[in-house]
Amino acid sequence: MKDFFILVQSRGSRRGEQGDWLHAAGDSLQSGGTRCGADYNPRRMSAHPDGAGSRAWLWSAAAWLGIGLIGATQTVFVMRSQGMHHAWARLFVTELLAWVPWVLATPLILRAARGYPPDAGASLRYIAMHIGACVALAVTTAAWVALLESLANPWATRPHPPPFVLLWFVRFQNGLLQTVFLYAGTVGGSCALGARDRLLRQEAEAARLNDQLARAQLHALQQQFEPHFLFNALNAVAGLVRDQKNDIAVRALAGLSDCLRRVLRASDGVSVPLSHELEFAEKYLDLQRLRFGEALEVIVDIPSALLACHVPNLVLQPIVDNAIKHGISQRARRGAIRLGAAASGDTLTLTVYNDGPPLAARSSRPGFGIGLSSLEARLRMLYGDGFRLSMEDAHHGVLVSVTLPLKRSQDDPYGILALSNT
Repeated sequence: MKDFFILVQSRGSRRGEQGDWLHAAGDSLQSGGTRCGADYNPRRMSAHPDGAGSRAWLWSAAAWLGIGLIGATQTVFVMRSQGMHHAWARLFVTELLAWVPWVLATPLILRAARGYPPDAGASLRYIAMHIGACVALAVTTAAWVALLESLANPWATRPHPPPFVLLWFVRFQNGLLQTVFLYAGTVGGSCALGARDRLLRQEAEAARLNDQLARAQLHALQQQFEPHFLFNALNAVAGLVRDQKNDIAVRALAGLSDCLRRVLRASDGVSVPLSHELEFAEKYLDLQRLRFGEALEVIVDIPSALLACHVPNLVLQPIVDNAIKHGISQRARRGAIRLGAAASGDTLTLTVYNDGPPLAARSSRPGFGIGLSSLEARLRMLYGDGFRLSMEDAHHGVLVSVTLPLKRSQDDPYGILALSNT
């Protein structure tokens, strides 16, 4: 018996050196093992018990058996280099299989860490549960290793290995600290990954709420614009009625109803192709032609290559309406409106020119009215400071230009502009 205790003491010192190395290796590799096991998610597992559960066990097996492989390899090579004599093949297998309890326990530890997180607000019952689980795992691991050593006798103890109970006690005593560190590392890694997942979910929810807020604000601005459009269009029809142009007024009302249908149909969208926006602007100008007749000339100078670009919905109409109200209607003779577009790098510039009186000569105070102010607010919601809306005198007339980020159809296939900039 005395020889046995001497053997246990010498083995304990060697195992202590090995335990120190395994503890260091566990610290360095634990993050990988925790990462693998942390893919386990109780909610996901409940929805897909077979697939998610099997993946959790596979990742756990790969992590811990990888650690065991490194530990077993070092144990065998170090002891052989020191001239020790043991059953090397059995010792290698025993050291490798010693990590099987961790393979089986890790998904359960992660489930306990998610269900009973030992954070600052945890109750004593939660903490006691984790302490009990850690001790139970240490006892189970020690019993498993003692069983392997009593059956395989990897240390080549003669004439036979020590009693199982004594091996169990020694393995529990030598491995308790390592078990505590590895259990705490697994739980801590799971809590850290859980906190990261919660943070990502909160950020995604905040982004979704910001998107809904931006859409609600855009819808409110849209509702502000539509009565303004309707008032100006009805004012044009009223002018035809006052001039006794009843047939033309009827045609204007038919055109107005078509325009209103387009406004209502497009009110749910944030952006449309430039070709659709141009088509609507031309419809509105056709309505104004019924009022001004030959006194209104419309020139469209937009390259066909830009017609597929996406622009904010109803971006041209308030600018055109401003040109009619403050430009063409102020002229005593024929007037012209020119619609243009040009791309430069990653920006798109839309222009509306009218040859009405310059800004300084207008009766109203220069600046943005309801239509252009509403447009500017919508653009700021969409692009922040990434746009430019200007109005200036140019070539015996007034030029309104708006510069936007260039959004081609393949970049914005669903007609939804990048609201994340807000």
